[in-house]
Amino acid sequence: MRVLIADDHDLLRDTLVLFLENGNGINVTATGTLADAHRHIQNDPAFDLVILDYNMPGMNGLEGLTSTLELGDGQRVALISGEASKEIAEQALEAGAAGFVPKTLPAKSMINAIRFMAMGEQYAPLKFMTEEEDTPKNALAAKLTPRERDVLKGLTEGKSNKQIARDFDISEPTVKLHMKTLFRKLDATNRTQAAMIAREAGLF
Repeated sequence: MRVLIADDHDLLRDTLVLFLENGNGINVTATGTLADAHRHIQNDPAFDLVILDYNMPGMNGLEGLTSTLELGDGQRVALISGEASKEIAEQALEAGAAGFVPKTLPAKSMINAIRFMAMGEQYAPLKFMTEEEDTPKNALAAKLTPRERDVLKGLTEGKSNKQIARDFDISEPTVKLHMKTLFRKLDATNRTQAAMIAREAGLF
């Protein structure tokens, strides 16, 4: 099985490639931009599945998905995202995406989802598509995604990245990515400062 992954987060992309190629019979080509993904589609042997990061530069929302679907021989294209809403996922599926994969999906589930989509099926995790989105209670919460709030809560409880990853069944690299985004959104320079900002805002 040949899979193309385009994601501008080096750490997450490399981790995903390792998971997929580790004895799963999946040959992965990875790139960090939409333009490079298009070049691979046009010049490489056909891919069974193309996976695009929804928030990658150049995507312009769902325009990147539709332009990719129109390339080559009509290859199957799925979106992956750590922040996109259920509404975005629904729009992507309606536009012809092979599926929508949250970055919080456990590694084994991710592999199964990729196989499922490559075989011609459409995939979206039932829990993600049916659970009600949390309503932010204050201005700080409004800046954060549900998963970022989960990670921040763990941080305010003094938990390590490893403990937070275990609590939410995600990888440590994913926790680190969320932490980096949290620091930027909270204008914090370290874990202690981020926790203090969250407590002062009455978030937890």
